[in-house]
Amino acid sequence: MEKSHENVKAFGWAARDTSGVLSPFNFSRRVTGEKDVQFKVMYCGICHTDLHQLKNEWSNSIYPMVPGHEVVGVVTEIGTKVEKFKIGDKVGVGGLVESCRKCENCDNDLENYCRDQIMTYNGVYTDGTTTYGGYSDIMVTNEHYVVYWPENLPMEAAPLLCAGITIYSPLKYFGLDKSGMHIGVVGLGGLGHMAVKFAKVLGTKVTVISTSLSKKDEAIEHLGADSFLVSRDLDQMQAAAGSLDGIIDTVSVIHPLLPLINLLKTHGKLAMLGAPEKPLELPVIPLLLGRKLVAGSFIGGMKEIQEMVDFVAKHSITPDVEVVPMDYVNTTFERLLKSNVKYRFVLDIGNTLNKN
Repeated sequence: MEKSHENVKAFGWAARDTSGVLSPFNFSRRVTGEKDVQFKVMYCGICHTDLHQLKNEWSNSIYPMVPGHEVVGVVTEIGTKVEKFKIGDKVGVGGLVESCRKCENCDNDLENYCRDQIMTYNGVYTDGTTTYGGYSDIMVTNEHYVVYWPENLPMEAAPLLCAGITIYSPLKYFGLDKSGMHIGVVGLGGLGHMAVKFAKVLGTKVTVISTSLSKKDEAIEHLGADSFLVSRDLDQMQAAAGSLDGIIDTVSVIHPLLPLINLLKTHGKLAMLGAPEKPLELPVIPLLLGRKLVAGSFIGGMKEIQEMVDFVAKHSITPDVEVVPMDYVNTTFERLLKSNVKYRFVLDIGNTLNKN
């Protein structure tokens, strides 16, 4: 990594403390290195992770913080040894901007599990400088961590770079992508609605599982789910016991796992994608009696992210988003706390990031 990190003027919005309130911020990016791609940011998705980091809820926040790890833009400059991109290309950057590139995980296109991965924001480069994310006018990133954005894919579909890959990766890895399978989706938010879309395109039957009946019409009529279960309705849950090949659990708050495990067939798989702040209780006997699996998954490696982007472009899968101007960003987090969005906010950086 080059030492010259303070040569390009940049502008964005940053939080200065645990209040999480964002305001205009002038800073610097490194000069474009020989393997770097510099691009003008057009859109940046807002992830629930941003809220946790802004408020230091995971006790690792670095201020000032420029969030944003669902970033799409247009290439404005490339380094002398860049091979994959040219000026004018549409590109995206997700959760990672660096990894060691020599460990077993990196060798197997699993940079997302590298112990030395560097996150797109709230990370630290090897020279000690802080990483700043996509709530900004430009990004400078090594080409290895940049994906090509197909022409027919709207740039405001930026949440694919986090929410999209977070769903796509476990569906593929755990073999829950086979036509005719029956897949459950727990939680119908930013991740959950993408899970329904992916699973349907892959040819599976989809059941949405929620604590409330209020999302039934949305799940079935709008997103195309086949059925809906209210997890608090014991009769419904009992009737559906042993019916699912796999479950994608997107919930990030404390919730019981036993009712979900009981929904699985023998050899069924429960993939955990949310990150509750406290440990969940895991009953083991139901796992033993059905050779069932509870596992986790975290975004995806660079090769898989490109595969996912190409897949959604081919099948016209896009997240449901609400595009908002940059100066509305603090209000979006107030609404996000109340789950008042269907289903992802996206900042219109290119048109509304005003430097005045």
